[in-house]
Amino acid sequence: MSSVATGKHAIVIGAGIIGVCTANALLDKGFTVDVFDPAAPGSPDQCSYGNAGGICPGSCLPNAMPGLLKNVPEWLLDPQGPLFIRLSYLPHALPWLMRFVLAGRKSRVEKISQAMNDLHRLSYEAYEPLMAEAGCLDLLQKRGQLFVFEDRKGPEGSAYGVRLRRSHGVKVETLSARDIQDLEPALSAQFKSALYLPDQGQCPNPGRLVEKLAELAQRKGATFHREPVNGFMYEMGEASGVITPSGNHAADRIVLAAGAWSGDLARQLGDRIPFETERGYHVMLPQADTGLKIQTISADRKFVASPMEAGLRLAGTVEFAGLKEPPNYARADSLVHLAQGMFKRFEPSEVHRWMGHRPGTPDSIPVIDTAKRHARVTYAFGHGHQGLIGGAVTGRIVADMSAGLRPAIDLSPFRLDRFGLRNL
Repeated sequence: MSSVATGKHAIVIGAGIIGVCTANALLDKGFTVDVFDPAAPGSPDQCSYGNAGGICPGSCLPNAMPGLLKNVPEWLLDPQGPLFIRLSYLPHALPWLMRFVLAGRKSRVEKISQAMNDLHRLSYEAYEPLMAEAGCLDLLQKRGQLFVFEDRKGPEGSAYGVRLRRSHGVKVETLSARDIQDLEPALSAQFKSALYLPDQGQCPNPGRLVEKLAELAQRKGATFHREPVNGFMYEMGEASGVITPSGNHAADRIVLAAGAWSGDLARQLGDRIPFETERGYHVMLPQADTGLKIQTISADRKFVASPMEAGLRLAGTVEFAGLKEPPNYARADSLVHLAQGMFKRFEPSEVHRWMGHRPGTPDSIPVIDTAKRHARVTYAFGHGHQGLIGGAVTGRIVADMSAGLRPAIDLSPFRLDRFGLRNL
């Protein structure tokens, strides 16, 4: 099978949240769109399906923060800690981890935080009209986000992050134990203090959101292909289409938004990007019935509890083991153990486990740029823990780039060349 470029024909590689948002934005700019992904949009095979569901315009703190390095040995030695590296994979992950630690320097953190804020502050503005058009505005719930501590002085350890958020105009409230009970009575009395971000949002079913946005794109004329992209076609040395098991497909624009699988395809185009799969786990507890209403993060135990349509979702942990190793579901089971005592009522009698591949850059922000050697190819991957937050904004940006328009934000922090040695 072969397709021919027709002037404004775009191929999107990837049908996760970034891919489906990009497809919709391209269609709105007058492109015809084909989307390639071996997984169905919104299915458990996608990273988008299994995240904690936050749609948070105030998400502006990178994963690597000043002082993080001192915690790493303790985390690695704790079988229930938030970080795990399979020993056989350590040599492969080490260069990325070194860049990750360097990204936690204060001078870098403040620049990264500004870039995150620029991208995420537009989340509601980009998502709401898209969700309304798709008929799923119920999937955006603005109930805020809660970070809870088991010590009365807990927020003092997050003072730098609070100042950084507030410098970007993010509302942060400090709560006492009594305030916590008034706001979220589902939580147990073990929490003595909290930080509350009232303007954050929650999606109670990320998989359904991706599915609904894909259906919207199909109604607008997009064609979805359930097959992988194995490589690229070239014309006069420049990428001009994609190669799949069914044949060659030409395009005027190609958007690489394949999540954790994007690094290998970018290498085929001549771009080597420090990129890792930050494997994440969740458990769904359909019968837990805690009564939780607000997405709640245990600041001490480093996991997230999210109320979902299908029950309670506990998510978190980062595992480095690559794309091919089977899941280690002991990582998921540890989340259930960590949540013991978090709620006044908690019944984990039925547990559904999941593992997905977060596409991670060492500085916590995505690559949104044109391939160095291929002017037709736009990169839109590496959102890591914030893919759901930045999905609709990224889609708009990519569509503007593809149409020759100026994007809504400064894209220099998201460029490929930031990974050069001189920028470490």
